[in-house]
Amino acid sequence: MHAPASRWIVERSDFDALLEALGQRGFTLIGPHVRDGAIVYSPIQRSEDLPIGWTDEQDGGLYRLHRRNDAALFGYAVGPHSWKQFLFPPRLRLWQAHRNGTGGHFEIHEAPLPETPYAFIGVRACELAAIRIQDRIFLEGPYVDPYYQALRERLFVLAVNCTEPAGTCFCASMGTGPEARAGFDLSLTEVLTENRHYFVVTVGSEAGQAVLADVPHRLATADEIAAANALLAEAATRMGRQLDCQHLKERLYASYEHPHWDAVAQRCLSCANCTMVCPTCFCHTVEEVTDLTGQTTERVRQWDSCFSVEFSYIHGGSVRQSTRARYRQWLMHKLATWVDQFGTMGCVGCGRCITWCPVGIDLTEEVAALCTESQPETAP
Repeated sequence: MHAPASRWIVERSDFDALLEALGQRGFTLIGPHVRDGAIVYSPIQRSEDLPIGWTDEQDGGLYRLHRRNDAALFGYAVGPHSWKQFLFPPRLRLWQAHRNGTGGHFEIHEAPLPETPYAFIGVRACELAAIRIQDRIFLEGPYVDPYYQALRERLFVLAVNCTEPAGTCFCASMGTGPEARAGFDLSLTEVLTENRHYFVVTVGSEAGQAVLADVPHRLATADEIAAANALLAEAATRMGRQLDCQHLKERLYASYEHPHWDAVAQRCLSCANCTMVCPTCFCHTVEEVTDLTGQTTERVRQWDSCFSVEFSYIHGGSVRQSTRARYRQWLMHKLATWVDQFGTMGCVGCGRCITWCPVGIDLTEEVAALCTESQPETAP
């Protein structure tokens, strides 16, 4: 683990002062809490709203919450929600048109850009990597998404390093965790001992430094830093899954006609769960909806999935009619063609697609099966 020039200590008893400092600056706090048997992200106000003393058990098609034997605030991995739901909402009205009188003319009203400054509380390293990928998609191309941009420019990120990887995590394989190294304003490592509960803090921006200045804190000792680093080093060895990324793009291109695509297609339900929980998937569609009176119409953007037959529909039918073709499109784009398109893989190793697949299809297992020595020599 790298050693920043300075790290700071915020005691558990002062954590609410950190949240208050953000609230006083006008941020709407979004953080994790327990709802309907899962840890989800929604508005919070104080530390009591967090999943105190809860952890999660995850495996292929399995997610369960269990009580811990301590009062950790962030003693879990990731749940079904990702932060993209706030920056790239599942449904967004782009504009609305109203008929003006009886002359047939319309007045068009564009949706106003959001002004709410969000503070994300408890962002994991893999999720920071996902946000950076979405930044590349929505901000760095020739066409910038103004809605995403307005939210992103006001965003404050309070990251929490992961010390409890789940059974489906493989961020260490992807180089995206468990430690947050960039993209945050403040980063915390939660440390619990028999007698103490504290956070080792790294400052990542001037905004983060200003917030920390309003919170009781002191310089971390060498022993406190070592304790935090040991937790992160140990977490990196407890990943539930692994993915061999060496020359992965080339190996997947060579497996384009591998017979294993048929095997996974027999299990896949094309339900789109994997794309809905994925923190980087950005596929969407645009619909126009008119009310029954014919006086009002609106254009709406909403999430879509490459697993739906309609997603690849063009004149004459769908380009990818079979489950085999749709699963191959998803996995190949995520781990191969995404690299050609955006210069990075579209997977951050969070493991959500494995956990929330109803039939437990495991991306890491499918890649291992596809990249066998027995694969055909045919390549696209």
